[in-house]
Amino acid sequence: MKAKLILAWVVAGGVFLYSCGSKEDITKSGNVSTTTGWEYNNEEFGGFMVNTEYEIQTPPGTVFIEGGTFTMGRVEQDLMFDWNNQPRRVTVSSFWMDQTEVRNVDYREYLHWLMRVFAEYPAVYKKALPDTLCWRSKLAYNEPYVEYYFRHPAYNEYPVVGVSWVQANDYCAWRTDRVNELVLYQRGIIKLDPQQVGKENFNTDAYLAGQFEPLAGDAPLTTPAGVERKVTIEDGILFPKYRLPTEAEWEFAAFSLIGNSFDERVYERRLYPWNGHTLRNDEAKYRGKMRANFVRGRGDYMGTAGDLNDNAEITSPVKAYWPNDYGLYGMAGNVSEWVLDVYRPLSLEDMDEFRPFRGNVFMEPERDEEGNIAPKDSLGRLKYKPISPESAAGRRNYTQADYRNYLDGDVASSLDYSTSQDDKTMGGSTRMYAQGQQDMSSLINDNVRVYKGGSWKDRAYWLSPGTRRFLDENSSKDDLGFRCAMTFVGSPIGNK
Repeated sequence: MKAKLILAWVVAGGVFLYSCGSKEDITKSGNVSTTTGWEYNNEEFGGFMVNTEYEIQTPPGTVFIEGGTFTMGRVEQDLMFDWNNQPRRVTVSSFWMDQTEVRNVDYREYLHWLMRVFAEYPAVYKKALPDTLCWRSKLAYNEPYVEYYFRHPAYNEYPVVGVSWVQANDYCAWRTDRVNELVLYQRGIIKLDPQQVGKENFNTDAYLAGQFEPLAGDAPLTTPAGVERKVTIEDGILFPKYRLPTEAEWEFAAFSLIGNSFDERVYERRLYPWNGHTLRNDEAKYRGKMRANFVRGRGDYMGTAGDLNDNAEITSPVKAYWPNDYGLYGMAGNVSEWVLDVYRPLSLEDMDEFRPFRGNVFMEPERDEEGNIAPKDSLGRLKYKPISPESAAGRRNYTQADYRNYLDGDVASSLDYSTSQDDKTMGGSTRMYAQGQQDMSSLINDNVRVYKGGSWKDRAYWLSPGTRRFLDENSSKDDLGFRCAMTFVGSPIGNK
């Protein structure tokens, strides 16, 4: 028998916390509007549906990062003389963040799903494969890692590497859909379909747009009048999207100054994700043990036989070292991590003080001639495009509905080195330093992304969260991984 789910019951224990700063939530006080006196969730009073019993839930694999203000930027000498992360005060909102880096076993689960669902489109699976050749070195015998590191169960708990920024974002999108699909299944709203293939797979955006066809026996939400409908954002059941953390979020979470603050005062600024300037643990139980996986000196990647201090010659299991004060593992050493931002050397001079980020491209769903959302693509996803001048001008706040497809908030940047004196421009961007150069391009362009933190093959300098580096978004390395984040919706104090 098809379950009849009344909204007020179904959404109990939902995802979101109210965003009002007050301790009292008027909506939860009853089922009657304090504005009009009309009842909520009652067809006789117009059927305005309101979730009056929602509570916060932790997304799988994440911990809550309470936001706040901090001094973002370097905290020691700029050895690279880049001067691209000078200290400045910013504010970061609360958010969710993965407790560890994404592991090999996690990424293999993703690949298994792609292979099963897109069996008729093998290119989708091949595009997502990590580049295991990143381990190859001309002067080292690293072939065992090429063959075994990603696939062998001995490395299940190790961070996945060889994944580009683009691949990491695709993983985040896939994870969003799988988590929300499970939420709807656990609430009895949809059935799991292990046989879904191609464009018929569950996609959160497509579901919200009404382009995911229910299976026989699905039990969508039912109003008191017996009208069936799909879940909406207003119900508070679905999680926000997984994504890469912004550079500011990652650095804020890594420093974890929540452990060093009292009455709005940070009494000790950190050099690393722990207190002090030393790299060894000073607790009596673990005294002298290395706090992170990094290169201790020339040719010293793990210590001396019989006392392998960091217990890792390359990467290590994601929970091999102590977590910081937010409970995050591996925020220094092991692998560096991709963040969401496009690289700009002078981000510090052109930024917002609240939730700073470089890389916005404002998008909207594609629509047909009648204004309806266009059908999803062959992979089951909605089609998006940059906001057009026409749609932006039609908004009341059109002056803020920025439709420019610029990642740096100003103008597109691309400093290209031309081999031809006759061709001085390309795509509207100045070409320069042509003589003697062969197909070279500056790394100041829209395809270069920031990555943070030190790795197993870095010296201690890079363990400081204030350092930053950059790499082409389609490139990958044997010491570069990622972890996911999720926007926290509601009061920044969480469920305190």
